[in-house]
Amino acid sequence: MQLKAKACVPGAAALLAVVLTGCTGGSGLGDESDDSKPGGSGSSNAPAQPGKYRTLPEPCGEVDEDTLDAMLPGIPEMEDPEQREKAHEGTPAVTYDTDRRVGCNWKVESTGASHHLLIDFERVVSYDGSVSDDARAAEVYATKLREAGLSRPSDAPTESSGSGSGSGSGKGSESPDEGEDSDKSRGDKPQGGENARAGDEKSSRKGSREGSPEGAEDAGAVRDGAATSQPADPPPGLEPRTLSDLGDEAFLDDALTTATSASRHRTVTVVFRTSNVIVTIEYDEQPGRRTDVPDSKEMQDKAQDLADGLAGEFDE
Repeated sequence: MQLKAKACVPGAAALLAVVLTGCTGGSGLGDESDDSKPGGSGSSNAPAQPGKYRTLPEPCGEVDEDTLDAMLPGIPEMEDPEQREKAHEGTPAVTYDTDRRVGCNWKVESTGASHHLLIDFERVVSYDGSVSDDARAAEVYATKLREAGLSRPSDAPTESSGSGSGSGSGKGSESPDEGEDSDKSRGDKPQGGENARAGDEKSSRKGSREGSPEGAEDAGAVRDGAATSQPADPPPGLEPRTLSDLGDEAFLDDALTTATSASRHRTVTVVFRTSNVIVTIEYDEQPGRRTDVPDSKEMQDKAQDLADGLAGEFDE
C-alpha cells in the first residue's frame, strides 16, 4: 500500500507542471494585447503642426505715410506738421492679449468727408492636439466669410488643411478651444470692427440692391450739382466676393448705408488669411453731404492695395 501511494506522487507533479505551463502561455497573449492599445508602439498618430507665426507686428507702424495720405485725404490738408505727424501715428486698438490680437485706428476729417481706417491682426492658436493652428485659423476665416454672405471657391483650402493628423475638419464646432477663440474674438474686437455695423448696414445693403425706397432714392441723387442716374451698388464686378492672389485665402465686402436721415457712408472690408494669422482691413468714408455717394471702385482699390502691402510684409 505504501509503495502504490509513492508511485502516484510523480504523476500528480507532472499534471501540475502541465497546468502551470498552460497558465504561462496565457500570460504571453496578454502582453501582445497590451502592445496594440492606442498610444502604444503601434500608434502612428502625430501631433498637429504649430502655426507659422508666433508673434504679431506692431500695427500702427505697418502702414506707410503715403498710403495713409491717399486713404485719409484730411491728413495732407493739415497745415501743422505736428498735427500731421500725430494723425499718421494712429491709435492702437484696445485688446487683452497683444500676443494674440492687435489693431490700429485712424480717423480723419477732411473738407468733403470723414474717413476711418482700421487694421486688425489676429494670430489663431489651436488648443486641440489633433488640429493645427492653420486649420483652426481656416475655421475662423470661414466663419467671417459666412457672416459676409459668401462661400469658399471650390478649389479653396478647407478647414482640415494643415492638420497634422489629417483630421480637424468638422471638429471646429465641437473642439474645446473654439468657444475660447470666439470669446476672445468678441472681447478683443477693436472698436469700429465689422460686428459693429452688421445690423444696420446689412439691412441697408439689401435695400439698395433689391430696389427698396432707399435704393430708389440713390437713382435720383444729386452729385456735384447735377442729377445722376445711379447704377446698382456696388457696380457689376465690384460686388462682395472672394479674392485670389492674396494670402492663402481672402474676400472683400462692400456695404453702403443709405439711411434717409443721414449721409450715405460706405465701408469696404478686406479679410485675408496667411497661415495662422487673419488680417482685417476696414475702410470707411462718410461724405459731408447726404446726396454724395462714396465711390466703390476707388475705395476698393485703396483697400486692396493696402492688403497687398500687408500680405507682402508677412511673406518676408
